[in-house]
Amino acid sequence: MKNFDIQSIQLPVGHNEAFDYIANRHNLPAWANAFATVSATGALLRTPMGEVDITLDVESYKANGVVDWIMKFPDGNVGKACSRVVSVDENNSIYSFTLFAPPVPLEQLEGALNAQSKILSGELVVLKGILAQNAITA
Repeated sequence: MKNFDIQSIQLPVGHNEAFDYIANRHNLPAWANAFATVSATGALLRTPMGEVDITLDVESYKANGVVDWIMKFPDGNVGKACSRVVSVDENNSIYSFTLFAPPVPLEQLEGALNAQSKILSGELVVLKGILAQNAITA
């Protein structure tokens, strides 16, 4: 059974602009549906069972384009999402995102990952649109 999904999208901005936007935790609610709000140390996350306060750590390394999110839930479960921004040229980059199955019981795993995978696909399109608009207005 598959417990991860990898997706990517070409972004119409260079590495630095894409990385700076994606690595800024406060931008998550603009493009990632699950994040209702984000603070300096946590987030209010939308889940199928309602909203939940989580601890949110962002591990980012600009030189390598790495942006990882570690989400600690009140019940002790930890979710992780890993991503990377890679330069194509000075005006384009590729953003790849590894989505791991959420911390849910095994019998819910496949359906939960499939649902999140579809959501991620739409979120990446939203992210591309935001960055394209930012590039136009810059």
